[in-house]
Amino acid sequence: MDIRQLRYFQEIVAQGSLTRAAESLHVAQPALSLHLKNMEEQLGTRLLTRSRSGVTPTEAGDLLLQRARAILEDLARTEDDIRNLETDPSGIVRIGLPGTISAMVSLPLILAARERFPRITLNITEAMSGFVGDWLSEGKIDLAVLYSRSKDARIRSELLLEEELVVLWPADAERPQEMNMEALDNVPMVLPSGAHGLRVLIDRTFQALGFAPEIAMEIDSFNNIKRLVAAGFGPSILPLYAVTEEVAAGSLRISRIAAPGLWRGAHLMSPGGRPVTRALEAVHALLREVILDLRDKGAWAASRPPQVSGTETVS
Repeated sequence: MDIRQLRYFQEIVAQGSLTRAAESLHVAQPALSLHLKNMEEQLGTRLLTRSRSGVTPTEAGDLLLQRARAILEDLARTEDDIRNLETDPSGIVRIGLPGTISAMVSLPLILAARERFPRITLNITEAMSGFVGDWLSEGKIDLAVLYSRSKDARIRSELLLEEELVVLWPADAERPQEMNMEALDNVPMVLPSGAHGLRVLIDRTFQALGFAPEIAMEIDSFNNIKRLVAAGFGPSILPLYAVTEEVAAGSLRISRIAAPGLWRGAHLMSPGGRPVTRALEAVHALLREVILDLRDKGAWAASRPPQVSGTETVS
């Protein structure tokens, strides 16, 4: 059997008559009858019951009709998908994001993708930066936004913005509006653990100044860091965007770091050397657009376009 015969059989059943089906298909009735005979011989069973009122499918004919409909519908969808490749990308795009970035980026990205590319499915996974970077190198995800460039030379990276880091204090602390990092020497601090990307940046910055941070408590969650700072366990260093609500509410206070300040970059990353689908191209461009829009409209608080100097990134 071939696709043409399945279409013929479906139309014969729909019309209930070989004569009407032949007219609908613009096929000579003897030729249509011959196709039906060949199908029955090939399958070794009768497919239609003939009567004065027309033809009806046998049990075998009903089964063939169900399968034929499924095959023809799937073929039609496939043809439609192929025709729409250039104008309507489709498929699954897998994105990995640290939780702090996902909190800002995921919702506007999902909403924009649903509006512009309804045939694309986004799979967004949240994890610590180290895991996300490994997944990107291993091909388990297609795109990532990370605070550090990959050590994998195959990974393409674009620095989209830099976000300001500040020193965080409890609400009742006496603290300067602006301070030098050296003032934190010998001050017990609440910081992320040593493997955390932010901690790597802090350690490297302190080491460049000739000292190491003194640790009062290590914990990775920004929310828990803020709670511990508010409870008086010590100051911390966090992105300004992560503490804007608490500062506005008066539950925490900040000191900005004296020029050039302390900044970290957000990089849009994708693997090189792999096939790139139109869906991946579309989502890559859309993710870039969403991040730049958040930056330029101030929704990504205390962020700026990349600068030539005064920037620290974790490598």
